[in-house]
Amino acid sequence: MGTIRKKVTANSLILIFTAFIWGVAFVAQTEGGNAVGAFSFNCIRSIIGSITLLPVIAVLDHRKPNRTCHSPWRNRTLITGGIACGIILCIASNLQQLGISLGSTAGKAGFLTACYILIVPLLGIFLGRKVSRNIWLGVILALVGLYLLCMEGSFSLQLSDILLLLCAFCFAIHIMVIDHFSPLADGVRMSCIQFAVCGVLTAFPMFIIDMNHSVSGIIRWSEAFTTLEAWIPILYAGVFSCGVAYTLQIIGQNGVNPTVASLIMSLESVFAAVAGWFILGQTMDIKQITGCVLIFAAIILAQLNTDNQNL
Repeated sequence: MGTIRKKVTANSLILIFTAFIWGVAFVAQTEGGNAVGAFSFNCIRSIIGSITLLPVIAVLDHRKPNRTCHSPWRNRTLITGGIACGIILCIASNLQQLGISLGSTAGKAGFLTACYILIVPLLGIFLGRKVSRNIWLGVILALVGLYLLCMEGSFSLQLSDILLLLCAFCFAIHIMVIDHFSPLADGVRMSCIQFAVCGVLTAFPMFIIDMNHSVSGIIRWSEAFTTLEAWIPILYAGVFSCGVAYTLQIIGQNGVNPTVASLIMSLESVFAAVAGWFILGQTMDIKQITGCVLIFAAIILAQLNTDNQNL
């Protein structure tokens, strides 16, 4: 049992680091989408994420030759998992980017996207998973914390917000799919496949909408990539948010209850607020600090429940 506990603790720390990268990347996602278009940003960062992982896979194969046995790229489970994750990630990330581009505030976008922490256990019930009282309490605490942290003023739903709620539902499905495939396939290879799939699928709306399917549209689209304002957020999101963080998500979720994993990854909103505080000089009032404390309390409560199950 000690070995299991150590593995869960190590994977939980991996997920915390994942949330940190995503939190810092939120500004890059907003700036990059505004510079080149929502679909262009997602397409290019996904392809960069996939390419980034190729040398990582080569190094890992060289250090552990047994990884290459039995033609790992032809493994049916690996391919199925990578394609499934790529399709869902494509839908979720583009819904999120569209919601932000259509005018949803950063705070509201962060809150609505993080609603996957409620959707994951609900989906788990339909799949026959039991969710303990402590975890449900953790989910409620986290939702209250996220609301205090992210929301300002009155709450009303616009089209952009509905897109973000759909995005949260898709991210919840993404977490459940990863929970199914991560113990069965090479996580780095599966991540590489998912980004390739996401990038290829997003290329279609990129050409039709962002490029406007015309010569003049392509010229304006190309000119947008001549500035550092476009490439800095794209490279950060492609290498770190995609190549590093989503791969760590697949590795970190292995053996961790998907609801607990979703709670840990909701720290993305906390890290985004803290990064804005330190990097951009944004202030945090007592309401936002209280929200951060509640989210941390929710995660600790869920972790205590996990430890008791592993004893």
